[in-house]
Amino acid sequence: MAYNIDLHCHSWYSGDGVSSPEALIASARKKGLHGFALTDHNTSDGCRYLLDKGLVREDGLPVDNFLIIPGVEVTTAEGHLLCLGVILPYLKGTPAAEVCKIVHGMGGLAIPPHPYDMFRAGIRQSVLDVLEIDGLEVFNAATTLKRYNAQAFEYATMKKLPMTAGSDAHHESAIGTAYTILHTDDFSVKGILGQISKGTELNQRYLSPKDALRKTWNNWLRLRRKRVHKPPAKRGNG
Repeated sequence: MAYNIDLHCHSWYSGDGVSSPEALIASARKKGLHGFALTDHNTSDGCRYLLDKGLVREDGLPVDNFLIIPGVEVTTAEGHLLCLGVILPYLKGTPAAEVCKIVHGMGGLAIPPHPYDMFRAGIRQSVLDVLEIDGLEVFNAATTLKRYNAQAFEYATMKKLPMTAGSDAHHESAIGTAYTILHTDDFSVKGILGQISKGTELNQRYLSPKDALRKTWNNWLRLRRKRVHKPPAKRGNG
């Protein structure tokens, strides 16, 4: 059976996400998705929350015929890395090669998102060439320029890497804009992740102007909050 899975989504547990995990689930169901990967920035808190609520199962099976894949988008020392099928500690700033080892040791997949988007913190080609990754996100619905997706697709084709697509949704309305289609008889976290290496189909559609503007606005607010909350420099007595 074919399953439509958005492999790159953020809830309000990300610093720039605005929707609750439950709102993402409701919106994804309405759009015909069979599941999604919750890949909040540098935290598994949203996944732990869903486990506590019974909306994610420890054994990786779906709940009410809907599958949440636990994940994190880790800001490694070299750029962003989607870590799928795992619940991780705080790893921001850790070298990408080390994060890959940790993820693989836990049975998960490491997939760099938006690697060629020069306006975003992707892992660039010089690092990709030597990194042990399990695939490449070749279509990101929120990419800054469409040619960056094309470059990712060309690289994955050249390297014969498995390909994924994701919405990079930071709001419930954007989830499922792009997603990965996987054919498998095993509708579980293990089955879906195992199918990525065997072959995927990609649903490729870009964010609407409204959703793209909302994402940019939320990013700006996140950066502004960081500046505002930065403690003032100490002054001397003289």
